[in-house]
Amino acid sequence: VQLQASGGGLVQAGGSLRLSCAVSGNIFSFDALAWYRQAPGKQRELVARITSGGSTIYADSVKGRFTISRDNAKNMVYLQMNSLKPEDTAVFYCNSARGFRNDWGQGTLVTVSS
Repeated sequence: VQLQASGGGLVQAGGSLRLSCAVSGNIFSFDALAWYRQAPGKQRELVARITSGGSTIYADSVKGRFTISRDNAKNMVYLQMNSLKPEDTAVFYCNSARGFRNDWGQGTLVTVSS
C-alpha cells in the first residue's frame, strides 16, 4: 500500500488548508482511512477517520473545524482544516487500515503561525 500525502504548508491562525492523500488501490478495500498528526515532542494522535461505510470520527480538539472526506473514483482522502490554531502545528500522516495491517504515508508539515 502506498499513501502519498500533500497539501501542508504555512498558514496564519484562523486560516484554512486542505490535505490530500493519494491511496494506491481501491479505497473500498480498506476498513478505514485516517489522518494522524504528530507535534514536536508529542506522540502521534488520531485526528480523523473515515470507515469504508462512510462513518467518521474526530478528535475532540478538531471537531467542528476539520472535515475528512474521500473521493472513491480518484482513490483520494482529504482533510479540510478550517479555523486553524497554532496548536494544530504538526506533521500530518495519512493512514490506511485493513485487518491487522496499518500503512502510513510520508507525512506533510502544517505550520500555523499566531
